[in-house]
Amino acid sequence: MNHDIYQEPLVSRYTSRAMQELFSERFKFTTWRRCWVALAEAQHELGLKLVTREMVDELKAHVEDIDFDMAAQKEKEIRHDVMAHVYTYGRQCPKAEAIIHLGATSQFVVCHTDLIIQKQALRLVKKSLVNVIANLAVFCRKYNDMATLGFTHYQPAQPTTVGKRNTLYIQDLLMDLDYIEHLEHQVKARGAKGTVGTQATFLELFGNDHAKVRELDRLVAAKLGFTEVFEVTGQTYPRKLDMKTAETLAGLGASGHKFAVDLRLLSNLKVQEEPFAKKQVGSSAMAYKRNPMRSERMTGLARKLMGLPVNFAATAANQWFERTLDDSAIRRMDLAQAFLLADAILRLYINITKDMVVYPKQIERYLRAELPFMATEKILMACVEMGKSRQEIHGVIRDHSVAAGLAVKEEGKENDLLERLAGDERIPLGGSELYALLGRFQEFTGRAAEQTTEFLAEVVDPVLARYHDDIGKVNATLKV
Repeated sequence: MNHDIYQEPLVSRYTSRAMQELFSERFKFTTWRRCWVALAEAQHELGLKLVTREMVDELKAHVEDIDFDMAAQKEKEIRHDVMAHVYTYGRQCPKAEAIIHLGATSQFVVCHTDLIIQKQALRLVKKSLVNVIANLAVFCRKYNDMATLGFTHYQPAQPTTVGKRNTLYIQDLLMDLDYIEHLEHQVKARGAKGTVGTQATFLELFGNDHAKVRELDRLVAAKLGFTEVFEVTGQTYPRKLDMKTAETLAGLGASGHKFAVDLRLLSNLKVQEEPFAKKQVGSSAMAYKRNPMRSERMTGLARKLMGLPVNFAATAANQWFERTLDDSAIRRMDLAQAFLLADAILRLYINITKDMVVYPKQIERYLRAELPFMATEKILMACVEMGKSRQEIHGVIRDHSVAAGLAVKEEGKENDLLERLAGDERIPLGGSELYALLGRFQEFTGRAAEQTTEFLAEVVDPVLARYHDDIGKVNATLKV
């Protein structure tokens, strides 16, 4: 590592080698060469006499051995990266030099390479996403019926179960998976469209044979691994696709952010935590602390990802007529960052959900503190069944509930609502009877456990079965 210049943290700290390689210079420029090979081979197969089999074979032989120094030097001289690489490729392929890039514009290689990278990057994202879902499914099954305090407005609400709460995160991720699968079908080849998308140069090369030009479009796309081609383009593939890609990845970021913030709140309550390494330091000053560092990192990375779509929307909206170049510099940064951020977030998500820690006794403590308030409806109905006026008993319970709540908040006392009610002669129930009405914690969780079981069996498991071969195949070990 060069310690004298800025290092991109997404590469040095947070992301997988596989995603980094997709956005590397080597992958980009070797893919440019594969695009030139596909074009030349398709032209030869369609009978263009300028392109011979010998030329195509020569091009194929030198796809990987790029002279990066020569290309960089030439780019400094002519200030055009594509033509610098055409020159470098031509020096290595003297027989084919004259037909490299024949009839194409720079965006033939730039766009197709971006599209190929995005296709492969989406596969990596999807693979990691499925592994997060699989981890959460295991966790939901384990804690399917463990009652825990629910929260609305971050205020105590009716109990749910730990398993049911985590199905909410899975549901968000399943929506993300649906959007990614849909997006994959939108990623089509730009095709052999020429300078402004009219295919004029290719039509001239093939002697005004429209059928051959249409076939060239399809054949080049197929050789590059695409089943579909954008029917019409300007100079580039539609930047609207980039916008939709960014929105999809940002949605995944929002899902991760929601989970990470919830876990940070649960960590504060000491009821559930992310894994904590044996030698991990929580604070430089406070040695006792177990800061939710991974969740906090996940939140910050997600915030960055969620902010990117506005850049892509502005770029798509500002493509004047057939194309302007103001998309180039920002896309060099934002396309890579969007996928790298998604990769980093998912790696954290996998790492955290693999070994989350739950503290049942702490959960029970919160339930016992709040459950008397939640049992008041049961108490009210029991009193009515014993012949008491609903309105009168409702008022009695309300007054004691307010007083008990104030004692907890202002005096730091335990919740003594049941004792207050037992001591009120207007309530026809003794202390033991009132405590009996509390029953088991699970009795207050409704169908939470059943919903969890049904959701996993009917919705989640079929998805995981489709992606069975990807589960457990992601290394989410964190660098720092």
